[in-house]
Amino acid sequence: MKYGAGATDYLSRILLGFTAGFFATLIFHQLTVLALWVAGVSPFAPFPLAATKPFGVPAVISLAVWGGIWGILFAFIHDWFPARAGYWVAVFLFGAICPSLVAFLVVMPLKGLAVGGGWHPPLLLTAFLANGMWGVGLGLILMFLSGLFGARRDRLA
Repeated sequence: MKYGAGATDYLSRILLGFTAGFFATLIFHQLTVLALWVAGVSPFAPFPLAATKPFGVPAVISLAVWGGIWGILFAFIHDWFPARAGYWVAVFLFGAICPSLVAFLVVMPLKGLAVGGGWHPPLLLTAFLANGMWGVGLGLILMFLSGLFGARRDRLA
C-alpha cells in the first residue's frame, strides 16, 4: 500500500489498521464463529455480550478493540506479504496463527485458564478459522479504506 510520507503515513496506518481490524472482527470473525456455532463445532457462541473487566464493555466490543490493535500491526507489515493470491494466503495465515498463539499461550494463562484451552480440537479449529477469516476481512477492509482515503494497493494488480 502506498501511503504519504512521514508522520501522516504512520497516522494513516494506525487509523486505517485499527478501523479495519475492528470491523473485520465484528463482521468476518464473528460470522465465522456463527457458522461454526450453527454447525455444532464452535464451543462458544458468537457476539458475546457479557461484560468484561475492568470497564464492563460487552465481550464482543472488547474483542473488536483487540482486533483493531492487531489491525494496526497488520497495517505496518502487510506490504511485505506476497502479491496476488499469495497475499490472501498470507493474510489468512497471519490471522490464523498470530492472534491464536497469543490467545492460547499468553491470554488464557493470564486469565487462569489452561494453556491452549487444553488443546481442545473444536476450540483450536474455531480459533484458526475465525481468526484466519478475520485476517482476510482485515485485508479486504484495509484495501477498501485505503482506496477510499487515497492510499493505493499496488501488490494485487
